[in-house]
Amino acid sequence: MNQEQIIHKGGAQLLANIAFKTDDAQTMRVVAGAIANLCGNEKVHSVLKEDGGIKAILAMTRYGNSDVIAQVARGLANFAKCESRGIARGWTKGKSLLINEGALEWLITMSATASGSTRRHIDLALCHLAQNGDNMPDIMSSGGIKELFRLSQDTTREDICNLAKKILNLNPTFLAGMEKPNSAT
Repeated sequence: MNQEQIIHKGGAQLLANIAFKTDDAQTMRVVAGAIANLCGNEKVHSVLKEDGGIKAILAMTRYGNSDVIAQVARGLANFAKCESRGIARGWTKGKSLLINEGALEWLITMSATASGSTRRHIDLALCHLAQNGDNMPDIMSSGGIKELFRLSQDTTREDICNLAKKILNLNPTFLAGMEKPNSAT
């Protein structure tokens, strides 16, 4: 309830403005952490996007600070998890707001270079985005299918491996896309 009040009183807009104006790593980490927390509340997703929160959190990665990147990854994972839960329950429909904001490309790029808990958040975000059938064209065209295939075969995180396998097995289009990575080996 506090998060909803913060959002509806312009909190996301304030955070976004700070994110675009600062180059201080500590400030960016705190702002990214605050936005990441808001990303875990599906009731505020639309306003968070409209007020520039998603663009701001992605923009904060421009300096390459690992603490900021970890907060961004956590925020995107929180957002994607809430969205996929909302879709499974029939509360939301359509392509992910994250994909519309350019987060998929960032996640795929970072999946090759991130480490530790940051990588886990990125992997979870990719899996949750792939659970939404409306995201399928973007997942396929962006190379996300290769990442899902990699996660289903080559990750030490059993929960992520199982989730990636489940997603690939439940979606015939993804299964057809799996043949491409296999033929390259």
